[in-house]
Amino acid sequence: MTTGKSLTINTGQAPVEVQVSERALHFLKALIERYIRDGQPVGSRTLARDAGLDLSPATVRNVMADLEELGLIASPHTSAGRVPTVAGYRLFVDTLLTVHPPAEEDIAFLRSQFNARLDPKTLIEKASNLLSGLTHLAGVVMLPRHERHAFRHIELLPLSESRVLVILVTSEGEVHNRIITTERRFSHNQLEQTANYLNQMFTGQDLKEVRRRLFQELQDTHAHIDQVMRRALAMAQDVMESAEDQDDCYIAGQTNLMEFDELANLDRLKQLFDAFTQKREILHILDRCIAAEGMQIFIGEESGYSLLGDCSLVTTPYRVDDQVVGVLGVIGPTRMDYQRVIPIVDVTARLLSAALRH
Repeated sequence: MTTGKSLTINTGQAPVEVQVSERALHFLKALIERYIRDGQPVGSRTLARDAGLDLSPATVRNVMADLEELGLIASPHTSAGRVPTVAGYRLFVDTLLTVHPPAEEDIAFLRSQFNARLDPKTLIEKASNLLSGLTHLAGVVMLPRHERHAFRHIELLPLSESRVLVILVTSEGEVHNRIITTERRFSHNQLEQTANYLNQMFTGQDLKEVRRRLFQELQDTHAHIDQVMRRALAMAQDVMESAEDQDDCYIAGQTNLMEFDELANLDRLKQLFDAFTQKREILHILDRCIAAEGMQIFIGEESGYSLLGDCSLVTTPYRVDDQVVGVLGVIGPTRMDYQRVIPIVDVTARLLSAALRH
């Protein structure tokens, strides 16, 4: 055996440190690159040819057995070949991947598309389409998150049954309309009284601070306000939460995923497309990416979202005035071409950040 490396491998249990020979790593890299290209289980004969090593079939099978024992590759029931596991992809991405800058024509094309005169939402929608078009995967871009939304004015109008139309104006001049369902019906006067109270007490304050103070007030004055006002204040707290939660994202190219056999199950595709439409779980993952900053790569079940169990998500943040305001990236199968995708995601984020600064 050739000299090896001491590597930490996470196979779904606690991470373990193992010795992996240089030859085994060479074979793992060749196997994953072949599987990314073809999407078919890789046999020992194909692997020996791709690896460029003059080894006997028995030696190659022994190395593959070692990789399988380490949980880095697995054998599908219907094939004598092997496919990478999530742990194998993770080792490949973290240790074996060679990333090169995007092709000059890709960079030139991207530069030509980011016109700083466009409004932010148009730029973000364009970025998601560009990511999808260049990678042939699903492109996703979170709308910029404003670190501070200040409360300016609110109106509450009764609708049918127990629904209330909320019109909230923030300090940025943005108008947010929400329809919320309350536990009971409120009269026009009761809603007007609640709105007047909010406008008097909280104008100019950060929405997070408004939520905190409303919660505190409900605790402190619980015994001193009548049932109607207490419910109205609780409703106002819900209003502040919905107003503050402005996260959204553009997703483009979802149908690209239909081209990959491992994602082509109709039931799975329907569930996946429903998730793209609802966006809630996708946004939750993107939110984790913002908190982590830097390039993030979730492979398979690493995202914590079962519907993305056969997918990978590659994201990186974009900035305005050196502040991270959102993330962008791509969603595709675990066998996506990481070597090409990662630099495209990185360059797109840099160009979007530059366009949003102007």
